[in-house]
Amino acid sequence: MKKLIALFAVSAVASTSAVAAIALSGSASVSYDDKGSAASATTYDADLTITGTAGATTFTQSMDIDAAIAVTATTMATSIGPLTVTADMFDETDSTTVTTTGGRKTDSGDNRSVTVSLDAPIGDATIGLDNSGDVTVSGTFSGVTVSHTVKNGADKTVGSASIAGMDVSLTNDAGSSSWTIGTTVAGTAVTVGSDKSISAVFGVTGNTVTVSHTAERAASTATNTTTHYNTSQKDAFTTIAIARDLTSGAALSATYDTFDSALTLKASVAF
Repeated sequence: MKKLIALFAVSAVASTSAVAAIALSGSASVSYDDKGSAASATTYDADLTITGTAGATTFTQSMDIDAAIAVTATTMATSIGPLTVTADMFDETDSTTVTTTGGRKTDSGDNRSVTVSLDAPIGDATIGLDNSGDVTVSGTFSGVTVSHTVKNGADKTVGSASIAGMDVSLTNDAGSSSWTIGTTVAGTAVTVGSDKSISAVFGVTGNTVTVSHTAERAASTATNTTTHYNTSQKDAFTTIAIARDLTSGAALSATYDTFDSALTLKASVAF
């Protein structure tokens, strides 16, 4: 198989002076959910990513392949001196069939884009411009990583830093602010958020245990009910997940969700 891939990679660029390489990666899983008091269900998922590289240019194609081949992402990026040009060539559908969490009712339109980034000689700053006119300035200064995107009436600023053993992240998106703080205490990684969420991750005899609590979600009316669904109320819930990597390369996990008293068993592999 490796010889066939190498032969294809060489033949694909035989007419150029660049040396190309093709890499495959992906994942697959099967999950059994007892659904608590509802009917149980078994679900399947398989994803594949193909990455081709020729010189300073990289092309990436991602696909969902468990039922039928469906493209999920297509990007191409190349570097020209201090400039990096990235093209998002996949026009995904961002409407949702979930009618309770405030998602879009209809597709927002063509969201393909081209972004040009300049690694400017301004400290560690990078300046980016996309075809919609958004300008992003990002970089790390004295240990603080900051990204600011100038949009039409909806600027977005993201900042993160490690302070006294704590990882702090702050986001302001069009005037709406959120934050998370994470730290490790006695081998347990704890993260809290402004949305009243909290999670803890720790190891027990070769297993990874993750406990997460999600606060109650209040009902709200969408700003534009023509394009978006309303958000329905949902009680707070907690999930407890236990995962273990096997010597075979697979991973097993069991997750209990207090919202519907459901237990999900999952076997997965990544390559």
